[in-house]
Amino acid sequence: MKLRLHQFLSQTGVFGSKRAAKEAVWAGEVTVNGSVTKDISFQFNPRTKPVTYRGNLLHLPEEHVTLILNKPPGYLCSRLNKHERSLGKTPVFDLLPDHLSQRDKDRMVTVGRLDEATTGMLVLTTDGRVVSRITDPHHHVPKVYLVRTAEPLGEDDLGALRNGVEIELEVNGEVSTHRTQPAEAHQLAECDAQITLHEGKKRQVRRMFSSLGHKVIDLHRTAIGDLWLEDLGLREGDCLDLSGMNVLALMGLND
Repeated sequence: MKLRLHQFLSQTGVFGSKRAAKEAVWAGEVTVNGSVTKDISFQFNPRTKPVTYRGNLLHLPEEHVTLILNKPPGYLCSRLNKHERSLGKTPVFDLLPDHLSQRDKDRMVTVGRLDEATTGMLVLTTDGRVVSRITDPHHHVPKVYLVRTAEPLGEDDLGALRNGVEIELEVNGEVSTHRTQPAEAHQLAECDAQITLHEGKKRQVRRMFSSLGHKVIDLHRTAIGDLWLEDLGLREGDCLDLSGMNVLALMGLND
């Protein structure tokens, strides 16, 4: 998104009038990307080129950024320290597109998490409202996964998933038993199934299948709400920038 310099300055709230903003530019008190700019009509992208006035960094009123990432395997949904990186770990934040400013990248959080081996749809955002609407357990937002197991699945397995199974969860070092909510489960092939959850516990899909004696060898999230990854045309590792759009409405969650 490109703005003219005088438009940007007028939106920062620093100047009392458009005239004051223009005079600051003409006086050489404004820099864009480190260089003094005296052209009030100069066009630039404020997300990638910082602006200062008398040495102070200026910002537009906060605009939220929301992305959909087709997560590849081998990436973690957390910020990593130097030691973790030295072990060869890589965060999903390394996949954020170059057009985002460093400030936006630093503000970005993942909406829920996919473990290192799991692939598929991941939402990243700076908008707390989006995070709350998708992750709050009271909203029961559907999330669809494609699952492949090491051994063939039976109808008894699918029936158990539909009724809910008991899994073990660890919170703050304490292990407890949780009975999962009924899931929608459909067999796609001998070892393949599609499962829809309306809750989100840590490694829940893997734990559910493990409770039935099945090892998950491939796990892919394909949808959140009404938004399906296959409809977005994203290659693995690519992001779709939905900033400025009503993301919750796209997911059918705008209520």
